[in-house]
Amino acid sequence: MLNIKDISKTFNPGTPDEVQAIKHVSLAVPDGAFVVVIGTNGSGKSTLQQLIAGACVPDSGRIELAGEDITRWGEHRRAALIGRVFQNPFSGTAPTLSIIENMALAARRGQRRGLGWLLSGAVRRRLRDRVAELGMGLEDRLDNAIGSLSGGQRQALTLLMAVLQRPSLLLLDEHTAALDPKASDQVIRLTRDIVAREKLTTVMVTHSMHQAAHLGDRLIMMVNGEIRQDLADERKRRVNVEDLLALFEQVRRADRLDASAAELLRSRYV
Repeated sequence: MLNIKDISKTFNPGTPDEVQAIKHVSLAVPDGAFVVVIGTNGSGKSTLQQLIAGACVPDSGRIELAGEDITRWGEHRRAALIGRVFQNPFSGTAPTLSIIENMALAARRGQRRGLGWLLSGAVRRRLRDRVAELGMGLEDRLDNAIGSLSGGQRQALTLLMAVLQRPSLLLLDEHTAALDPKASDQVIRLTRDIVAREKLTTVMVTHSMHQAAHLGDRLIMMVNGEIRQDLADERKRRVNVEDLLALFEQVRRADRLDASAAELLRSRYV
């Protein structure tokens, strides 16, 4: 279970560039849940993932995963618990190494690295079988450099690498945003199948309203560093793209009214 308790994060505090990226956010994600996080640029959704992954540390609050307080753990230590797929298909892999070498490194995530054990024929066969599950024919190209693959092929492999050790949490950071529509659809199908088959606890950030409406069993909408909507169960199953666009418009109007009210108060009392 992922348990986030009242975390806040401010960048460049006390300067003209101060940004309150996360404001007292709490979120409990049960084991096996698939949470989709949406929000406009600057809403805090990416910062929330960075805080969970350990790329930055909250100013206050607590993050727990699999019964451990990981609030102050670094990224490398969290790697034993967290699998992550980034937006850029060329992140998270070693482009000059072969497919099988990248898979071998992923299989030892969070452990002492090394490729000597890869000489085992049994290990190679096991990894080949996992690559074959993608249905892309890449199991016959295991010795090709992973940097020679298309973005969609590479992202599919990165997804597979992220779940080889069945992590306690899978983080997907707009992992189809850089792909063409055909490759994006293929990776999303793989994502849905892998998450469902492995029953993975997953937090996925996306800009796509279509993905937000059709993936996962819970939907979080972030605005200005806060969680403004939390749709689960029947509400999530019934939501569609038009509903999400309407929710964004409601939030935009509410924020505009709040800003106008604040300005009115300032004009009266300042």
